[in-house]
Amino acid sequence: MRNLNLDQLQTLIAIADLGTFAAAAQALHLAAPTVSLHIKELESRMDAQLLVRGRKQTTLTAAGQVLMEHGRKLLQASDDVVERVQRRASGREGLVRVGVSAGVSTWLLPLMLNALQQRSPGVEVRLEAVGSAESMQLLTAGALDVCIVASPQPAQAGIVIMPWRLDSIVALLPADWGAPERVSAEWLSQRRWSGFSAPTHMQQQIANWFGQAGYTPRPFMAFTNTGALKSLALAGQSAVLLPREEVQDLAPLPQVQIRPLQPTLLRPLAVAHRQDLALNPAISPVLAVLSEFANLNLQKQQPNDVKPYC
Repeated sequence: MRNLNLDQLQTLIAIADLGTFAAAAQALHLAAPTVSLHIKELESRMDAQLLVRGRKQTTLTAAGQVLMEHGRKLLQASDDVVERVQRRASGREGLVRVGVSAGVSTWLLPLMLNALQQRSPGVEVRLEAVGSAESMQLLTAGALDVCIVASPQPAQAGIVIMPWRLDSIVALLPADWGAPERVSAEWLSQRRWSGFSAPTHMQQQIANWFGQAGYTPRPFMAFTNTGALKSLALAGQSAVLLPREEVQDLAPLPQVQIRPLQPTLLRPLAVAHRQDLALNPAISPVLAVLSEFANLNLQKQQPNDVKPYC
């Protein structure tokens, strides 16, 4: 059985709306014989007379009226499908799965999601909290579309890795601790401190920071959840090492104090995605928003003579 031809339906509706074959032909930019052929084939397909030609105007039969009413819905549905496909193909609509490693600022994430919603409301982001190594594996396997990971990461075929941020690590301390202006590894190694649990890049960076000063202290407690870490400092139980953006909202609170580290410790982050963006064009607006939150200007983060730990 042949399916309905949407062009023929459109011709029938144009004749019903405009009243004559000639007017429909002009409106649809079709030759008069083509309009007649459309109706002839449509009536053959329906096995029913659809139109009655009058001297001045053509009218629908009862069968033609039914077909016109349902035909309008079919044409609207067709237009909706085309629009949806075009939105998906252009990246204005779609689902993007984003892997986020431990320590990525929970202060930044809402800002980025809000910016994306403002500019690309048809793009939905699904966040998954996974470690950097696992994120890269899922990205390669096609289970993720974009990853925010610790840097550096080994190069992989078909994967683009772009430097994204260099975030300063600071010490969040109980307010009653007599802390120096800049916290050193020596000072902190003699006190209770907490950080991210192994095997994260953050944990490795902090261990290297202590190690370069000749210390290997064990953390008082280790978590993968930044909220749990901050609660330790707020309760006066421990110092906590976290990115500055993660703790800056706590600065006004009387229970804690924030101190930079000496020497400076920077946490480098990268954005990774599959090279072929045509597989999911909605990735492009997500990458555009991420690029606006990049922070690679060291001049604003540290003195000229201080080199970052990576």
